[in-house]
Amino acid sequence: MGNPLEPRMAYALTLGAVSFLFAVVWGYPLIGYLRRKGIGKQIRIDQPGSHQLKTGTPTMGGMLFVVPVLVITGLLNIVNLLGMDAIGQSTLLLFFCLGSHALLGAVDDWQGIKGIRGKGEGMSPRMKSAFQLIFATTIGLVLYFGPPEWDYVGVPRFADFFRIGPLIIPATIAVIVSTSNAVNLTDGLDSLAGSTSLVAFACYGTIAYLQDQVYLAAFCFTLAGALMGFLWYNAYPAQLFMGDTGSLALGATLGLVSIMTGQWLLLPIIGLVFAAETLSVLLQVSYFKLTKRMYGEGRRLFKMAPLHHHFELVGWSEMQVKERLFIASVLAGMLGVALALI
Repeated sequence: MGNPLEPRMAYALTLGAVSFLFAVVWGYPLIGYLRRKGIGKQIRIDQPGSHQLKTGTPTMGGMLFVVPVLVITGLLNIVNLLGMDAIGQSTLLLFFCLGSHALLGAVDDWQGIKGIRGKGEGMSPRMKSAFQLIFATTIGLVLYFGPPEWDYVGVPRFADFFRIGPLIIPATIAVIVSTSNAVNLTDGLDSLAGSTSLVAFACYGTIAYLQDQVYLAAFCFTLAGALMGFLWYNAYPAQLFMGDTGSLALGATLGLVSIMTGQWLLLPIIGLVFAAETLSVLLQVSYFKLTKRMYGEGRRLFKMAPLHHHFELVGWSEMQVKERLFIASVLAGMLGVALALI
């Protein structure tokens, strides 16, 4: 006898294939439009010299995968209004998370392109953080007060989830804000953030499927498919960059998916590269401030942070850095899924 969930998994994987085709087809006119409008990436002068060659490459490319996911998820929810069971209503919260953070990132990218605060500088960190907190708080409140309640957390080696009540609100805020910033920091090499995000969403899609959350799995694989379409154009040498439009949206949505599966404690493992990139920045800044206080001049722990730039400066090529971090993300993702099954 077949597994009754097999048709649902087939449905999720089919949505992934459809979103991939959508993204690939939509990519050509999008890249052409961005080029005509001169929406190109501004490279900071403190980045490795090889990156200066990328100045002018179209950015805001996150629209390439955000739009297909929003269109597919939105259409399936409209189909629900016709009395069909096409997708779960919980995906509307994911729709909001992805769309709101993509919009925030687009404003940030646009301001950086226009040089409102200086060449390559987008929104002020304070303004961006304020909107991130507003969006994350709204999502946290919906998760706790709205049906169904999502106030639970899984711990490896414990079969049952633990209910944490209103603590899910600050947990959601912390996870969404930190993950959106972590993916944003990782977005510094061709296809790095896209490929590692693809692995993370595929892992959480698998976890959701094993939990019988078939519609959450469907959303994850829809986004994974769209990311593959993006990587078609973002592979080295990249034809476009995702920008904050993509990285903030990916990170926030990944954080929300981890909350909805209850396996958000595993996020630093499944998202190992994101965690390592963020930790490298925190350590670099803290060590610089500490040594400046102790010795009168700041010293650096890494040649440059985030971590991928350190590896470039020690002699790895851009492709070596990307491929090795991708391999690390796959291995870490496998471990994360395994821990979710314990």
